[in-house]
Amino acid sequence: MARVRSGLEVLVHEGRRLLRGRRIALLAHQASVDGALAHAVDLVRDVRGARLVGLFAPEHGLWGAAQDHAAIRATRDPVTGLPVTSLYGARRAPAPAMLRGLDALVVDLQDVGSRYYTFQWTTALAMAACARAGVEVIVLDRANPLGGLTVEGNVPDPEFASFVGLYPLPARHGMTIGEVAAYLNAEHALGCRLTIVRMRGWRRAMVWEDTGLPWVAPSPNMVTPDTARVYPGACLLEGTNLSEGRGTTRPFEWVGAPFLDAHRFASALEEAGLAGVRFRPSRFTPTFHKWAGRLCGGVQVHVTDPRRFEPYAAYLTLIATARRLAPRAFAWRRPPYEFERRRLPIDILCGTDRIRRAIERRRPVSEIAPEWGPALRAWRRRRARHLMY
Repeated sequence: MARVRSGLEVLVHEGRRLLRGRRIALLAHQASVDGALAHAVDLVRDVRGARLVGLFAPEHGLWGAAQDHAAIRATRDPVTGLPVTSLYGARRAPAPAMLRGLDALVVDLQDVGSRYYTFQWTTALAMAACARAGVEVIVLDRANPLGGLTVEGNVPDPEFASFVGLYPLPARHGMTIGEVAAYLNAEHALGCRLTIVRMRGWRRAMVWEDTGLPWVAPSPNMVTPDTARVYPGACLLEGTNLSEGRGTTRPFEWVGAPFLDAHRFASALEEAGLAGVRFRPSRFTPTFHKWAGRLCGGVQVHVTDPRRFEPYAAYLTLIATARRLAPRAFAWRRPPYEFERRRLPIDILCGTDRIRRAIERRRPVSEIAPEWGPALRAWRRRRARHLMY
């Protein structure tokens, strides 16, 4: 099977006219590479007739060194000498002065197909700022590692908007970052002059392994495509005092806490009979983050059938089970979280407080999930208008 060509490759080989004679800035990170692992900064800078004058960095920074929620500082790229402006910290959108003199902002960010991942929201805020400044935005499209067919989860309540969901998308939305940009621009009236450079050879049924592209971790704990596969559910762990495996070699796949018995936890999850997944008793000691230096009892989440696995429902079940088994020790994480200082992190992650309240009442997730159906079906109809592949 021929390898998929990313929007970056299409731009530098077929679409250079979009950049010639223009002053541009680039919003990118460490996974902004082509199939030969050349970085977008170098490839865009080498386009004859284009002038790359600045770089913007999302969460984790231009080179992905910063851990989750760490504010990114302005710096200078040591290779090119270009200024690197942070869009994760005191500012999450470019100020007018940062866009002055630009003809276009090029966005090349590898996303993972989940609402909580902040790169799509950095893109949305940059689009709105560029709309006000009269600067075109050129989004270089990239493959959704989870494919583009399956969607899952509830459609969030806009009152719970945050930087893990500025606009209502289900936890697993089944769109590429270019499709998300087009959807948000049209459905939420961002007013951006937007150009999407489409991929070549990508099909909606493809998962990452089908693309032939190399995996570069887009954030420090998104270490493999397997991590991305569980992330639409596993990120919910950030709203609890359970370790999501940060500080281990299998983040988001190892889950636990010192107050859990690994075998009892695994047995309870196996009894739930969830499709496409198995839960193996596991013990681990995180080197940093939650429960650093403490032995945690828990499970490793083994996805056995990616096409049947529903990560959002699976990890809600995992959370509900941990709370049931250790009601006195389990706790919901308190704010602040992702610039939100009032609402509980689990509520902004779910986009509602109804799911948390249902778990607290011990309602099974299998009973809660069907309630999401009508809103999700209506959202899918809106989504369909903006699919490009």
